[in-house]
Amino acid sequence: MAEGELPAVLILDIGGTHGVLEDLAALLKKHFHLITMKEFLENKEEMRKKIQSVFLFECRPTIDRELLESLPNLKVIANSGVGVDHLDLKMISSFGVKVTNTPHAVADPTADIGMALMLASARRLVEGSVLNFLGPSYFFGTPCFCCERDDLSESIFGMLLQGKIFRGIYFSYVLLLFRATVTRVR
Repeated sequence: MAEGELPAVLILDIGGTHGVLEDLAALLKKHFHLITMKEFLENKEEMRKKIQSVFLFECRPTIDRELLESLPNLKVIANSGVGVDHLDLKMISSFGVKVTNTPHAVADPTADIGMALMLASARRLVEGSVLNFLGPSYFFGTPCFCCERDDLSESIFGMLLQGKIFRGIYFSYVLLLFRATVTRVR
């Protein structure tokens, strides 16, 4: 790499169905010289020594022995996702290449979705929405869409504190209970 030259990063593509999102590519271009897989394959001899990193977006490009052997200066494979199950870590480390990922990137949104799904199922919101859409005349009788108890505490405490996502759900739930209690007291 020449003085002032940005480090080269191999990506599958920019935009399209499986490429890096265009906004993300614009951010990466500020710090790296992006080389698409198509550019790499068209000019392998020139590009192979420039590439120091591979950026995986949605598990692409596929990392295999052939690719690793063709990149002699590869130092790191940066995975934009949480897991690394799709990578052969033993094989990659045998080439002296490091692997990174974003382990807690989606923990809070997952907790939010978990909380929403628990509340929706406990209060039968989907069924209520269907009833609202179809109208009560669609059913022979009007089903009861209310829970038999007033709170959800008994149904979720068995899952709490079993990991970052459930801790997020727990704290969301506690905050919800606190707000509900403060509202009732006023």
